[in-house]
Amino acid sequence: MPTQTLSRANSNRHQVLGRLLAAGLPPLPTWAKAGSPRFLSAVTQPDGPYVLSTTANDPSAVFEWPRPARGHAAAAHPSRPKIVAFARRPGTFAVVIDCVTGRQTAQLSTPSNRHFYGHGTFSKDGNLLFINENDFNLGRGRIGVWDADHGYRRVDEWDSGRIGPHDTNRLPGSDRLVVANGGIDTHPDTGRTKLNIANMHPDLAYLDQGQVIKTASLPAKMHKTHPVIWPCHPKTLIAPHAQGQDQNITPITLPHDAMRALNGYIGSIAISTDGRVIAATSPRGGLVQCCDVNTLALRNVVQLRDVCGVSAHGTEFIATTGEDALDNAQNWRLTQSYRTTHLRWDNHLIAL
Repeated sequence: MPTQTLSRANSNRHQVLGRLLAAGLPPLPTWAKAGSPRFLSAVTQPDGPYVLSTTANDPSAVFEWPRPARGHAAAAHPSRPKIVAFARRPGTFAVVIDCVTGRQTAQLSTPSNRHFYGHGTFSKDGNLLFINENDFNLGRGRIGVWDADHGYRRVDEWDSGRIGPHDTNRLPGSDRLVVANGGIDTHPDTGRTKLNIANMHPDLAYLDQGQVIKTASLPAKMHKTHPVIWPCHPKTLIAPHAQGQDQNITPITLPHDAMRALNGYIGSIAISTDGRVIAATSPRGGLVQCCDVNTLALRNVVQLRDVCGVSAHGTEFIATTGEDALDNAQNWRLTQSYRTTHLRWDNHLIAL
């Protein structure tokens, strides 16, 4: 960059900082202030306490914060070093943590007739937090809307489109949400017991400004698509869908031996940053399967005992296990393993 351009950029930056300071508004901290962590996960220590952990540029380095009970997943603010950790279904709490100070700054609780599903996401500007909820009185999924700029007040709720909104993600560059409705009704009085197996109906719902604008479903004969209620020999557990496609989700049909190796269960899933490869983990099978998005074919299998969390990072996938390991898989080959020695990684690994 030419010297003149650099000088002008620095001058503009100084002017902005000067205006903020003159107004009594210091610049807000960024993720760099928190050490630029790369990933986020719920973990358990050997002696039992539950903590939330982030990994920095060195995956063997971790920062830890306690939490009141076992967690599931978390959401990271898009610009500020703040994270929200969600209780495992059917929990009723979420905690907000300042990643610079390590302090809990807020605790969220569901309304009396709701429980969380363990997932949520921020709006593009970070002003709002969307959390998956179950209205167990009505047996209907909700997306709770919480005001992140005003003490995380619950300000609205949206219909998720169906029962059991387990996961929600914001589509890149927009505030449009895609919600994975598992179709399973639960109630805190019966814990994780599934109450409507006979007529469950999972789908994907696309939400814009609180309205369901599109849904996509698997074939009707696959309506029991849930890891713990599959028949002994399912034909698929992975099924991608793109927003511009029709309402049918196309399953990836794996070879018989590859399906058996999953042992009827997938714990987590991620897509590569270039959108070409899907990585799916199976803690029961002790492996990661990588599939080609375009051909819907199995590309490679990485054996990894008790693996569950997975996230894309550049040309790599990073996976975590319940046996204290973070592992790099580049070009669908396991390339490096890091041992944390004292942590047991939980279900999901969230990229920051």
